[in-house]
Amino acid sequence: MSDSISTSVDLSGEDVHWSPEGGLSYGAYLKLDQILSAQSPLTTEHDEMMFIIIHQASELWLKLCLHELDAAIECLKNGEFGPAFKMLSRIARIQEQLTQSWSILATMTPADYLKFRDKLGQSSGFQSYQYRMLEYRLGNKNPAMARVHGKTPAADAVNKYLALPSIYDEALKQLAAAGFDIPANRLERDWSKPYEPCAEVEAAWKAVYADTEKYWALYELAEKLVDVEHKFQQWRFNHMKTVERIIGYRRGTGGTGGVSYLVKALELRFYPELWTVRTSL
Repeated sequence: MSDSISTSVDLSGEDVHWSPEGGLSYGAYLKLDQILSAQSPLTTEHDEMMFIIIHQASELWLKLCLHELDAAIECLKNGEFGPAFKMLSRIARIQEQLTQSWSILATMTPADYLKFRDKLGQSSGFQSYQYRMLEYRLGNKNPAMARVHGKTPAADAVNKYLALPSIYDEALKQLAAAGFDIPANRLERDWSKPYEPCAEVEAAWKAVYADTEKYWALYELAEKLVDVEHKFQQWRFNHMKTVERIIGYRRGTGGTGGVSYLVKALELRFYPELWTVRTSL
């Protein structure tokens, strides 16, 4: 047997801080005691732990998405395109992580899930206030969706995001600032209402795509937005297929039709003109 094979790491010469000064260790900084004690299965079923952790981890990623998206919108307001692009790229990569989580959840079979599903009561991912806030900030303004948060501590935050301009609303303001003729009712309106596509906005984006050298920043902004929406649609599709794989066409715990509801969501578009312009180029 070769003498070059090592079965342990040689720590000689390494100045390891075995007891970090000031008490700020890795675990203390990340508050791991709190995070790792936050899993409280309602049953003794093996797969419930995985089910909880997948959803808790997703909420942490959603928190980071909101952090990045809020900052990206502020950058756009100030005409700081570069930092906004970096943040939007990061959101798209986070979305890839969120999408990948469905493949882990899909290792749970229908029989596994049915062993503890009834214990979930009426709790559902439909009630995720961070997901709702992210959708609102991205542009899917549906006031009816806020009703599910009406009696929760998060209701004020959800309604605040409903009333704020989306990142697409801010993008249209940048089109107007560049000299494009964007209708006034697309630049100032009730932000809590769903966005309605219009020909003038599509014409503006068409001009941007027709002369990318002149409008490079707006062109890149358009593509960053398309990338984010594309990743969001992939997340939605994987969500739908995972639910179909595990519970078939049963009704969801939150009261929706389950798969049938998730299929409806696949038809939504955040930035309609950025998709229709592709046909008219």
